Amino acid sequence: MGRRAIVAGTGFGLRVHVPALRAAGFEVAALVGRDAERTTRRAQRIGVAAGFDSLPAALRATAADVVTIATPPDTHAELAALAIADGRHVICEKPLALTVAQAEAVTEAAAAAGLTALVGTEFRWDPAVEAVRAALAAGLVGRPHTATVIRSYPILAAADAGAPGWWFDPARGGGWLRANGTHLLDQIQLWLGPIAEVSATLGQAVPRPAGDADDGYSVLLRTATGATGVLQECAAVWGEPVEVTRVAGTAGTVSIVDGHTFLATADGTRRLTPEPPAPPPTDAADPRPWTALEIAAYTGLARWLHHRLDNPDEPPAPGFPRPATFADGLSVLRVIEAVQASAEQRRTVTVTAGGAR
Repeated sequence: MGRRAIVAGTGFGLRVHVPALRAAGFEVAALVGRDAERTTRRAQRIGVAAGFDSLPAALRATAADVVTIATPPDTHAELAALAIADGRHVICEKPLALTVAQAEAVTEAAAAAGLTALVGTEFRWDPAVEAVRAALAAGLVGRPHTATVIRSYPILAAADAGAPGWWFDPARGGGWLRANGTHLLDQIQLWLGPIAEVSATLGQAVPRPAGDADDGYSVLLRTATGATGVLQECAAVWGEPVEVTRVAGTAGTVSIVDGHTFLATADGTRRLTPEPPAPPPTDAADPRPWTALEIAAYTGLARWLHHRLDNPDEPPAPGFPRPATFADGLSVLRVIEAVQASAEQRRTVTVTAGGAR
């Protein structure tokens, strides 16, 4: 019997999880949404056998190996706990939970059950992100000392920008810091190790009737190894998107430009990434140009899990890319809470296992 998965979530889950799981060799056995009739129709439209309005119902009805969770953040911990208690492996979207306490609970539960529990920071499988990690690990820039990551997008520039309502509700885990900053914080910690200290601001550039969650943030950070950095994003900027990613060291600088990674040293500049493969096909009705990139990266994550489940007696491969575990997701959430504390209290905050202080 092949590996089977349940997908909880009919937005990102339908758009990205389903095609990525299938490309990785999983059969998607069920789709879970809030409305049983509507979810069943959506499941039928994409060739999934069943639709349910609750995860427990889907768990009872299927012998799926894996549950993937692509629902609003305030539901992540509950759904992950249900899947773990039923003995299913999990891929949960980021952020892992609404609070550090919730993330700690599900991380401990997955470890105690001996289950594979991963976080959907799928861009670890982006060749450019991996090339930065590999260059730093190989010592090509010497000792890293300065990281600069800046993003601006027009996604939320309009006050009535189309987005799920929870995106703008802080109580439900909304805000651009949690929606996209989780990816970048995961990458910084993958490249440079744990973030130890932050000084941050959060803001909403465009007032919204749907809620007051942030659409941008600025973070000054210091890692445990002493590197410093700036991480700044705003999703409410008219014009072409801007992305700056570079890590400077004593012997060189590694940068991502137009999807490629470059290394600059005293000897000149060279590209570290090959030409990317053709992106996978997407729904022709989907206007989002980044969907193909999301599916390609998520397919890498799902393939890693499929191989792991098929070869449980093999020790985890030492190489990279490797997925973010629940422990990694917990680490990022600790930084998120520290950023929020810094913004609220207008002071520098230390990131610790016991919480921000």
